[in-house]
Amino acid sequence: MNRSASNNPLKGWQVDRAAIRHVGQDLQRPECVLAERDGTLWAADARGGVMRIGTDRSQELVTPRVVVEPSGPEGFEARYVQADGSLPNGLAFDAHGDFIIANWGTDAIERMDRTGAMQTLHDRIDGEPLGKANFVLRDRKGRIWFTVTTRQAPWTRQLQTKDNDGYIGLIDENGCRVVAQGFCGTNEIRFDADEEWLYVVESTGRRISRLRVGEGGALSDREVYGPAQLPGFPDGFAFDAFGNLWVTLIFSDELVAITPEGELLTLLDDSTPETKHRMLEAFEAGQLTPDIIAATHGTLAPWMASVTFGGPDLRTVYIGSLRGSTLPSFRSPVAGLPMVHWSDTR
Repeated sequence: MNRSASNNPLKGWQVDRAAIRHVGQDLQRPECVLAERDGTLWAADARGGVMRIGTDRSQELVTPRVVVEPSGPEGFEARYVQADGSLPNGLAFDAHGDFIIANWGTDAIERMDRTGAMQTLHDRIDGEPLGKANFVLRDRKGRIWFTVTTRQAPWTRQLQTKDNDGYIGLIDENGCRVVAQGFCGTNEIRFDADEEWLYVVESTGRRISRLRVGEGGALSDREVYGPAQLPGFPDGFAFDAFGNLWVTLIFSDELVAITPEGELLTLLDDSTPETKHRMLEAFEAGQLTPDIIAATHGTLAPWMASVTFGGPDLRTVYIGSLRGSTLPSFRSPVAGLPMVHWSDTR
């Protein structure tokens, strides 16, 4: 593909809201979405596991424990602010097609098979509690990479302190270890097509960083990728085949893309200007609270979280969220970069 700026398929394109279709129903906190090659979807679920959405759109909850979702303001505080109980967040396929889970509620990296049998892989690192496990990613060598957003408790303190206490961990034949640290709100991570660079969302840093991948999983040459500051809090992201990096901005609920040249494009804006302004103003003043965040959201996928390309041609986009009950989907003008499937380990 000729990747000159002039023929970028996202230039001048925006999501047609009238063409958005919703997949799934009664989902709970579908933060991360995995797409199988046959069209089956798997969404993280706040009841403690994952929801399977079949190609016929039938649903099956796979979980070792059903966590009852409390209602009302107290329930919101307990589950979404204090993160009580199991809250599967990031998902990745392991080499057998089962699931590696970064669990935001249990502060652990877990493995769950397709029957719901669960085991804790790691909840400590270097003798200390892991912290807020956010995301997991498997590379083509079979290694598991994961992120921890913060070690502060409750995690919402990091919204005020903006401490750079997030880190990236690696699980391989040498065990579990920290390979990079000093990030401001570490969230999702992704590789480029050749797995030469690892891209990192720093949510409360409001930026995307990247590091060069070396021998043995060593990371170096850290730099900011794209704008020095994004217009909101980035959460999830994914590359398309052209090289654009699609990024969700959580809370304000916007979908943007960073082109290979570093230009920022707005693909979908579901924000409310007044509540977004209040949120960012409070954040800059070190006064951002859960109440302000709770009042800041759109309607399509409240608290947009992840971007997943699926379908036979990888041109169907699914948006995960923290407060939505469905997965908004739409067609992209360009295919996504294929994720590492469970059968791809080399």
